[in-house]
Amino acid sequence: MMMWGARPTMVTEDEALPGRMSYPYAVPHEHAVIEGAPLEAPWPAGSEVAVFGMGCFWGVERIFWQLPGVLSTSAGYAGGYTPYPTYEETCTGRTGHAEVVRVVFDPAQISYEQLLKTFFENHDPTTKWRQGNDVGTQYRSIILVGSPEQAATAERVRAAYQQELTSRGYGEISTEIEPLREYYLAEDYHQQYLHKNPGGYCNHGFNGVSCPVGLPGQD
Repeated sequence: MMMWGARPTMVTEDEALPGRMSYPYAVPHEHAVIEGAPLEAPWPAGSEVAVFGMGCFWGVERIFWQLPGVLSTSAGYAGGYTPYPTYEETCTGRTGHAEVVRVVFDPAQISYEQLLKTFFENHDPTTKWRQGNDVGTQYRSIILVGSPEQAATAERVRAAYQQELTSRGYGEISTEIEPLREYYLAEDYHQQYLHKNPGGYCNHGFNGVSCPVGLPGQD
């Protein structure tokens, strides 16, 4: 999951790989951990969708599928330009996409704010275009929002977490907040990877700084 070499630079739309009109691989349909959960819409009535990029999607997906109220998760590519990219293409940095996880959740059981709390606490949002030894624009910290309400909540939580980090002497958050345009499912072997490969690579976990929002019972 590592890319070494020259300093990463974000590809432009004109420079991005051309991609294709459909998936070049078989798309999985059902979650390997959450029984009966689909990986694509239609979603259960009343559910909502969140999309987060915080480095290698293997560990990220496991963090979110374990949360109460999460109905489905999947690993995918988003935030860039290349239609229907492959993993190999995304690793070149020439698609503009980040490795992301789509989280389908029941807002009656877990709020979007609580998901954001989990997002910020389980990676380093101050490192631009890298997480640990994983280097490249595809590993950037990004929140892809599906509504003005999600955008406003993400901005507010990011600002609150920045205050917490600053008070402890840490740097500026680099997390991007952008509208979700397209989301592409990753290949089958990436889906629920750490369930299928329990000893597999993971560099995610609590970063040591609690996010002061998103607690159960808060408005």
